[in-house]
Amino acid sequence: MTQVADYVLQRLSEWGVQRVYGYPGDGINGLLGAFDRADGDPEFIQARHEEMAAFMACGHAKFTGEVGCCVATSGPGAVHLLNGLYDAKLDHQPVVAVVGQQKRLSLGTHYQQEIALDQLFADVSEYCQMVVHPGQARHVIDRAFKTALTTRGVATIIIPNDIQEEEAQPSPPREHGSVFSSVGWSRPRVLPDLDELRKAADVLNAGNKVAMLVGQGAANAEAEVMEVAELLGAGVAKALLGREVLPDDLPYVTGPIGLLGSKASDDMIKGCDTLLMVGSSFPYSEWLPEEGQARGVEIDIDGRMIGIRYPMDAHLVGDSRETLRALIPMLQRKEDRGWREKIEKNVREWHDLCDRWAGEHFGKTINPQAVAAELSPRLPDDAILTADSGSGTNWWARHIQLREGMRASLSGTLATMGPGTPYAIAARFAYPERPVIAFVGDGAFQMNGMNEMITVKRYLDRLSGSAPLIFCVFNNQDLNQVTWEQRAMAGDPKYPGSQDIPDVPYAAFAELLGLKGIVCADPKKVGSAWDEALAADRPVVLEFKVDAEIAPIPPHIMKDQGKKAIKAALHDPELAGIATKGVRQKLTEYAEHLPGRGRK
Repeated sequence: MTQVADYVLQRLSEWGVQRVYGYPGDGINGLLGAFDRADGDPEFIQARHEEMAAFMACGHAKFTGEVGCCVATSGPGAVHLLNGLYDAKLDHQPVVAVVGQQKRLSLGTHYQQEIALDQLFADVSEYCQMVVHPGQARHVIDRAFKTALTTRGVATIIIPNDIQEEEAQPSPPREHGSVFSSVGWSRPRVLPDLDELRKAADVLNAGNKVAMLVGQGAANAEAEVMEVAELLGAGVAKALLGREVLPDDLPYVTGPIGLLGSKASDDMIKGCDTLLMVGSSFPYSEWLPEEGQARGVEIDIDGRMIGIRYPMDAHLVGDSRETLRALIPMLQRKEDRGWREKIEKNVREWHDLCDRWAGEHFGKTINPQAVAAELSPRLPDDAILTADSGSGTNWWARHIQLREGMRASLSGTLATMGPGTPYAIAARFAYPERPVIAFVGDGAFQMNGMNEMITVKRYLDRLSGSAPLIFCVFNNQDLNQVTWEQRAMAGDPKYPGSQDIPDVPYAAFAELLGLKGIVCADPKKVGSAWDEALAADRPVVLEFKVDAEIAPIPPHIMKDQGKKAIKAALHDPELAGIATKGVRQKLTEYAEHLPGRGRK
């Protein structure tokens, strides 16, 4: 007898699913038996926690463009999925979650581990349905995948454990109420209204100082973005989720924008008279032009998101690549390249400033900026980079220069702690021949990343190889990003009771598991530590002892935040260090105006 659970996995395979990330529990016993009988098609990948499984599914979707899939048991296992699923929802990634439930007979009785899963998953899911009849499984699975792909969101399938073990009905009975669905979906061509295209062209052609801001929605439009930037003489800033849209070695790419952004991006935005946003929902108005300063054109495939970040003059609802292709013939090349030349000069000065910031160490502790700066020129071709949420994200955004063909992502909208490590693991499963490097703070690594090193150990034969897999840990014994946010946003000094965390031997833990562990505490050996890690024949935990007192200085300091930071510093337990190092870093910035400074 073929059980419903067997049919579910067969249907997942027909939808192209090769790996399902999850953790076992008796609420999915039927599915676990089916995984055994499926003989790896699809394969069950055991994470250490359901949240990590959901992050892995999201990471798979981000790096492959395919639907990511995760599975969890009923009750507590289902609850654990939520953070990872919200990461997928908010970053618009197609993920299907398959979740167990108690027997139908017991539902509504306050039974052990009984949770109203349809209500629990209602907000995170674009589609959420419980299978209550074997003949229903086919169309529920099909609709879940079609919905996840169409909405670029989460779909949840709930299967009671008694249904999992019933006889499958691949073709439901031919009677009233039965539905006969198919595997298959195709990406639509979405183009904006022609009159709106003409309006957008008029706005862009009239502008003298055009700034472009691109996000992950422009990921498949690299050539078109480059052509538009060339025609308009524009610079291109990148939201963090759009890091991989254009390589950083293009002279007009100003890099990241916002609190973690570059001064070149900030100067461009403050000086522009026209803003073109492509595939980005960047939300921070203080880093966009002042209202009335610039005319605006926006391209977004989701009409619900168009024109809600900055007042736009033209609203182009469509696919970024198709829309830009339709727009390009309407654009006039700007002959005056003064604006572009100014942007390129600012980009060169910004890169030079980053180099000088990273090159300055204080005492015997490593400047965390140097960790990213030393890696950047050593990055192997086709590398995939992930980042967690923390102060290390600043250095990942500013000092890592992506080249053509490299991939990079992080939790952009939810900005949750924890996904850097599982993203990297999912990326390595999907692309075993590509180098994968994760940037993780010690707080996130303690929270859940260390446990996933056990997952790496379990699949060591699959995750090792000629290409490096490196988990770079910033060890400063401080929840550093929040510490700086306390100072700048709340006006409070660092509170050690909440911010200090234990010093853990991360590299030694890796060695205990059979991985390679490397510790670097010497500012002069940062580069050689990277060389050793990149040459390793097995996954590496690369631990850097870094300075917690290096401030992630924003491109410009808001007046209110400046006041709060000064107030906080007066009572801060690290006053002497942050004052001295902050002044030194600022002086380094001003030094760019001295004769002979800057890249040639």
